[in-house]
Amino acid sequence: MSLSKFREELRFWLFENCPESIKKPMLQSELPSGGKRTTYKNPETKVWLDRMALKGYTAPTWPKEYGGAGLNSDEVSILREEMSRIQARPALMGMGLSMIGPALLEYGTDEQKAEHLPKIASGEIWWCQGYSEPNSGSDLASLQTKAVVNGDDYIINGQKVWTSGANNADWIFCLVRTDFEASKHNGITFILFDMTTPGISVKPILLISGLSPFCETFFEDVRVPRKNVIGTVNEGWTVAKRLLQYERTMIGGGGGGGQRVRSLVEIAEKYNGKSDGRLNDGQLRDDITQHAMNNKAFGLTVKRNVEESKSTQAPSFVSSMFKYYGTEQNMKRYEIMLKAMGTQMLGWQGDGFDRDELTETRAWLRSKANSIEGGTSEIQLNIIAKRVLGLPD
Repeated sequence: MSLSKFREELRFWLFENCPESIKKPMLQSELPSGGKRTTYKNPETKVWLDRMALKGYTAPTWPKEYGGAGLNSDEVSILREEMSRIQARPALMGMGLSMIGPALLEYGTDEQKAEHLPKIASGEIWWCQGYSEPNSGSDLASLQTKAVVNGDDYIINGQKVWTSGANNADWIFCLVRTDFEASKHNGITFILFDMTTPGISVKPILLISGLSPFCETFFEDVRVPRKNVIGTVNEGWTVAKRLLQYERTMIGGGGGGGQRVRSLVEIAEKYNGKSDGRLNDGQLRDDITQHAMNNKAFGLTVKRNVEESKSTQAPSFVSSMFKYYGTEQNMKRYEIMLKAMGTQMLGWQGDGFDRDELTETRAWLRSKANSIEGGTSEIQLNIIAKRVLGLPD
């Protein structure tokens, strides 16, 4: 099928199948994360998910046998363009699509792919990540969660922290230490297991935003089948590093997804007014213009990288640049928004603030974690210096 024909048919399908409420800005409570325990505040969120999943558009590049649509990069670009044209929200978000799914495609066995990928693409399973520990953050390879062989299983004991969405997750992809004699980067194994397995307990962590998206996760004699290992035993660091590249691309916005948000111009006009078609505040005009130009340049850089990596379909160390610059842009956006909204973006509750203002306050506070999650900004700069620019240690 020609690209023009594909666009024509896709446009008609979106017109027929995208609910009207899905074309409006998305609330935090309406994020389409999927999972067995998810309740949908907006019923059309689930309708949209099911329709997109049936077409394979939730994971458009994945093979059809695994729940994808088997689209090439040009077709995926058209899909994103047409969804953007009607301002449609993504049908599904989360670590399943952006992190463990791609890692399974690269490192999983045929059986593991067949078991997990269709459930990810359909939104049936919500995944969380078991990486960081209380004493292993930036130095992740020092992790101490232990897995000991017991027949056909591993017995896992230890603790993870900052486990995003663990209190709602169905499955976890986890790093465990299986060889305590090897060097710290070598005795690590990458394994998957069900969060309902006996011995797992989860404690949400309250953040300054008032939300608890992160958790402490505890493992006490958790029995996990050895067949759930991804890749090679004791060589899980290889899988872990690759998955981090997928994560950093996702966090930085290089994955092409993300939710639709109110524009800075719209917000600035509401709180500062305009005259003769221009914002009244000249400094605010400059800040918004510069931010928009940087966003455009960043988007073109991401697009160029996609074109250059068509043959591999996998991220590289450039993902650290996406993560660093993308998160800096996001944090800068909220600082500009704060300048535009003034004290109306500092409300926590009460009649003096509307729903959008209270939402933006929490989002601004939440954005402060951008420089830490997925590897700190300092770590990303080191990777860029060494692995991208080739600078000496």
